[in-house]
Amino acid sequence: MLTSLIGFTVVAALLTVSPGPDFAVVLRTALGSGRRAALCSALGIAAGCFVWGLAGAVGLTAMLAASQTAYDALRVTGASYLVWLGVQALRGARRRRGADGPADEAAPAVPGSPWRAFRGGLLTNVLNPKVGVVYLSLLPQFIPHGAPVVGTTLLLVAVHAVLGVLWLGGVALAVHRARAVLQRPRVRRRLDQATGGVLVALGAAVGWEIAR
Repeated sequence: MLTSLIGFTVVAALLTVSPGPDFAVVLRTALGSGRRAALCSALGIAAGCFVWGLAGAVGLTAMLAASQTAYDALRVTGASYLVWLGVQALRGARRRRGADGPADEAAPAVPGSPWRAFRGGLLTNVLNPKVGVVYLSLLPQFIPHGAPVVGTTLLLVAVHAVLGVLWLGGVALAVHRARAVLQRPRVRRRLDQATGGVLVALGAAVGWEIAR
């Protein structure tokens, strides 16, 4: 079991730091609503990992992998959600176009609802079927023969979730510490454009892949 945990931790760490929707969502939340909301978003993403872990343990992700229609339906929903988040960020950047102030003037973050941030992170993860498919193909390789499937699955998911919270929490903290620079209207507008563009591109890429 210890060997399996160490091996999975290494693989999970690589998956965690790979850029993706989770990173973009936490970055945007940290910029717009502050550190606390970003941490809640990271916790929502971690909760989504447990949803997929439980789903995999009872065979739901196997059903998604076997049914192209169900898989594509969830991907369309997830892609639409990512595009919506991206459009919201781009609209925010457009509203700030005429709000550029002095170079040293930082725009205050608007506190966001912790529950709303948590829900946003949760939906970002749950509506991404690739997480479920990765779990379905990856987790069984690290479950020792004879070990309880559900208990071991949740243990491995907990490792991944903790790594995710630490990484995304670090992103939120870094954004908070660099707030004096990142919250300047012009810099904030560029970051909103960048994160919005990334989210729209990710959603569009999923949509294009489905349409092919």
